[in-house]
Amino acid sequence: MTGALSAEWLKIRSVRSTYYILAVAAVAVVLAALFIWQGVVVWDELPPERRARFGAIPMEEYTLPVTQLALGVLGVLAITSEYATGTIRSTLVAVPSRRAVLAAKTGVVAAVALAAGEAVVFATFLVTRAIVGDRPFPGHTTGLWHQTPQLLLLGLSVMAFALIGLAFGVMTRSTAGAVISVVVLLFVAPAFITYLPDPWGRRLSAVMLPNLPDQVAGALGWSSPEIYVGPWARVAVLSPGWAATVLAAYIVVPLAAAAVVFRRRDA
Repeated sequence: MTGALSAEWLKIRSVRSTYYILAVAAVAVVLAALFIWQGVVVWDELPPERRARFGAIPMEEYTLPVTQLALGVLGVLAITSEYATGTIRSTLVAVPSRRAVLAAKTGVVAAVALAAGEAVVFATFLVTRAIVGDRPFPGHTTGLWHQTPQLLLLGLSVMAFALIGLAFGVMTRSTAGAVISVVVLLFVAPAFITYLPDPWGRRLSAVMLPNLPDQVAGALGWSSPEIYVGPWARVAVLSPGWAATVLAAYIVVPLAAAAVVFRRRDA
């Protein structure tokens, strides 16, 4: 197993696409800095009565989909690139146990995605709070210590998307098909569900992956109504325990299905 992990780590760090993807993820920090700088300029020019009605989304949440999508693509390419080039056959000759191959890919993708996700989320938080300074800017007044649990979970959601991308890549063997599946899960489904009538819109939105980190962290509160603190309507329907269970299911179920497909299908 150690050899399989070493091989997968060598693969992922020896291809240029990995560094391109990480660069795209890092762009989220730059975008957040630009957005918050623009917001601060507007804030400074507003009269007190307009500031009282001013709203802003925490930048670490607003730009998070950029990082989630980028690392989701990394998870997809970790397996589909081998199918495209035919090197999956060499991989299976070197490591005959398909379970070990998938486990090694899962471990390496998870480690890279988690590290990148946490780095981008915390960097975004620190940079945007530095730009805001001591202004009572909505959505950007909490300190790092208070916000750390939620930030950790936002970084964890990046890892979840990477592993889902890996699972979709295994099942589809197609880079385009797997990337489209990740896009649907990240953008299309959450946006579409918000238009459904209550109570279904609120209930289904609560189990969408982008809405789970806040609920796990208890950031919205158990009995809070629907509020908007991100690109989609964040809803507090699930308790932290149930939200954590659903978040784990998003990772475990696709990987389990991918493991079954990977073992039963020819290379």
